[in-house]
Amino acid sequence: MNEQIRISPVRLIGPEGEQLGIVPTTQALEKAREAGLDLVEMVADERPPVCKILDYGKMRFANSQKGKKASKVRQQKVKELRVRPKTGEHDVETKINQARKFLEHNDKVQVTVLFRGREMQHQQEGRRVLDSILEKLADSGKVERPPTMDGKKMTALIMPNKAAGKAKPKPRPTVPAEKPVVGATPKPGDSAAGATEDGGGDAKRRR
Repeated sequence: MNEQIRISPVRLIGPEGEQLGIVPTTQALEKAREAGLDLVEMVADERPPVCKILDYGKMRFANSQKGKKASKVRQQKVKELRVRPKTGEHDVETKINQARKFLEHNDKVQVTVLFRGREMQHQQEGRRVLDSILEKLADSGKVERPPTMDGKKMTALIMPNKAAGKAKPKPRPTVPAEKPVVGATPKPGDSAAGATEDGGGDAKRRR
């Protein structure tokens, strides 16, 4: 950067990305100073090397922000759980709980049933254990690759169930219907009708 660049000439790029051609390094440094910026070597392996006029501090800050964002993006992994056809129920439940945690962390899970010796003659036992695991993990993941035999092992791949983590929308509250107000002022027509009825009753009493 700047005076540390010993090779001359260089292929110069301006602050706005414009191509300024091949110029002596001293001239490139002068242009950088005039702009109040730095001369940074971008591609050192080329001949002449490519240098750009830019704000070095700003570039370092931008690169550090990109690095932080990249570190936050977690790569999806494939975790493997191994069982045997005669694995006990307690051990199977423990492995199911492990698999559920892996799926919650957005990792895939490969369930592998290992067969040894005479166990190859009873593959249905291994399939029963595998189906049981897949069934109990249905709430956390879905089968991406169904059970298949591969030599002396039977495998199945489970992927995270994305829909499981989504919150269900809350129902909108219903607005109750308005009730008539007790003691409300009667309408003009109603009061007139009432007055007529009362007047008629008074006239009858006078007679």
